[in-house]
Amino acid sequence: PPGGASPGSGALNPFDRRLKRKQKNWAALQAEPAKCDYLREEVGGSIAERVFDIPRTFPLALDVGSGRGYIAQHLTKETVEKLVQVDIAENALKNAIESEIPTVRVVADEEFLPFKEDTFDLVVSSLRYIQQLCLALQIQRVLKAGGVFVGAMLGGDTLYELRCSLQLAELEREGGVAPHVSPFTAVADLGHLLSGAGFNTLTVDTDEIQVNYPGLFEVMEDLQGKYILCMGESNCSWNRKPLLHRETMLAAAAIYQEMYGNSDGSVPATFQIYYMIGWKYHESQAKPAQRGSATVSFGDLAKIEGLLKRGKK
Repeated sequence: PPGGASPGSGALNPFDRRLKRKQKNWAALQAEPAKCDYLREEVGGSIAERVFDIPRTFPLALDVGSGRGYIAQHLTKETVEKLVQVDIAENALKNAIESEIPTVRVVADEEFLPFKEDTFDLVVSSLRYIQQLCLALQIQRVLKAGGVFVGAMLGGDTLYELRCSLQLAELEREGGVAPHVSPFTAVADLGHLLSGAGFNTLTVDTDEIQVNYPGLFEVMEDLQGKYILCMGESNCSWNRKPLLHRETMLAAAAIYQEMYGNSDGSVPATFQIYYMIGWKYHESQAKPAQRGSATVSFGDLAKIEGLLKRGKK
């Protein structure tokens, strides 16, 4: 797959796509991957619940960046009749969880979806880097008119305890900072990005999942061996730093404990999740009323209690 928006260049794409593929393929081959999947499992279930809230049956759906199929296992064939799973890593698809829905699996870069326009009735995506405009445009392109996108991604406050501790330690010990966790988007930018890609009737809500660890080193070990690498979401920014010095890590551990430590000696790690729903325009969709067409003023709401009392009398 291409390394950036243009082949061989990372100037227009903040992520190294070739490294991303290697990370996800490596993660999919690790022993007992189910032990590190509970974050994806929970988010996949939440996405499925939002799909169930839509009173429709979807003949053909697409799971972008499906991994082992964390969303598909929660869906039913009464809601989705046929599913296409796409992932950049072939090993992830080979180890996919079986689903009751008839499924086709395709190895492809999610940023260059190999499907025609107006193909899918539903697109779902879990914990992907949707903040990249090209991916949002790709999803909007393959959706049919009136189709819906339901997705989730890590929010801007994800792992803020770890990031702050590492930044303060690096400033103190090395005189500068470098990114060690892939960048996340802010919720204020998410609506603008989706609407700019052509989605309308947008819904965005947030949730937080907090996990407690004995200390910073356990957080880092779990991120490297479980959450991040097994999720295939390791830092793949072009300007990533390859290693952390031992002295910096010790200082970061002390800062982490001092600033965020719990009363029992453990430290928290926060995962912020953004859930989003967007529709591709169709003329049959409900439209907002014309400005000035309202027949009731919000100012009359204060009079409702008095009117109800009169009615009882």
